[in-house]
Amino acid sequence: MLSKEKLFEYYMFCIGPIGNLMFYFQAYEMFTSKHSGSVSLIGFTISILALNSWLFYGIYIKNKPLIIANAVGALGAILVVFEIIFYPKY
Repeated sequence: MLSKEKLFEYYMFCIGPIGNLMFYFQAYEMFTSKHSGSVSLIGFTISILALNSWLFYGIYIKNKPLIIANAVGALGAILVVFEIIFYPKY
């Protein structure tokens, strides 16, 4: 039988990346519409900073759920920032 800690770790292994998929949905919407609408460059830049901080912390403490969740999120947020820069805001 798995401990409560191990079960929670498995849960976070799944829910962490799923929660950060929102960045990919935003990127997909911008890619298909070819414009960035009212998406905030500053907001997503701050998200990249925060996600990368958590990613490096996860690497530092060797916590796989933190590493995976924040790597997924950081990559998605970076994709959104590139699209904000590439596509017009109209």
